[in-house]
Amino acid sequence: MNYFRKLYNWVLHWSDTKYGVPALFILSLAESSFFPIPPDVLLIALALGMQSKALYYGFICSMASVLGAIVGYTIGYYAWWNSIGEYTAIAMFFFNHIPGFSSELFATIQQKFDLYNFFIVFTAGFTPIPFKIITISAGAFNINFPMFIIASTISRSARFFLVAMLIKKYGKPITAFIDKYFNILSIAFTVLLIGGFFALKLLF
Repeated sequence: MNYFRKLYNWVLHWSDTKYGVPALFILSLAESSFFPIPPDVLLIALALGMQSKALYYGFICSMASVLGAIVGYTIGYYAWWNSIGEYTAIAMFFFNHIPGFSSELFATIQQKFDLYNFFIVFTAGFTPIPFKIITISAGAFNINFPMFIIASTISRSARFFLVAMLIKKYGKPITAFIDKYFNILSIAFTVLLIGGFFALKLLF
């Protein structure tokens, strides 16, 4: 919990700098392939700071996240297996250091892709389930790429534009609510984040 809270605060601090938008782009891209904190944190902070640009921030977040999904797919497709079908050093690094990744999980995800391909990607893109695990496994198991892009684009855009539109419409009340209940919301956010990893294990 403490680790995620520190990381959460580090992400949030970018909203108070002139590098907020580049940070949002990089964070959104990275979260789709390896970074553990969802970009919603920074998206909300930036949108609250300038409501007139909320939809612009939502667009940046969506576009970068889909690009990150392509990066994740590429990692899985080109760097996950060696010539004899075993995990590469890159795959082992993810298993050992990136939260949520495990060889056991990857062994079961392929079966789910065969049954629910589009909906697996869409669900992970819209919910707290770690999107990076799905993007990399999609590449590793050679899931249909156009379908993967369509599902990623729809789910990520729906998620981030929904957040942006809510901030644009209800910015001031939401700001007051966040200021009043910041600590509780931070804990709830962390629980949801960790819960996403557990949900992934339960689903697969």
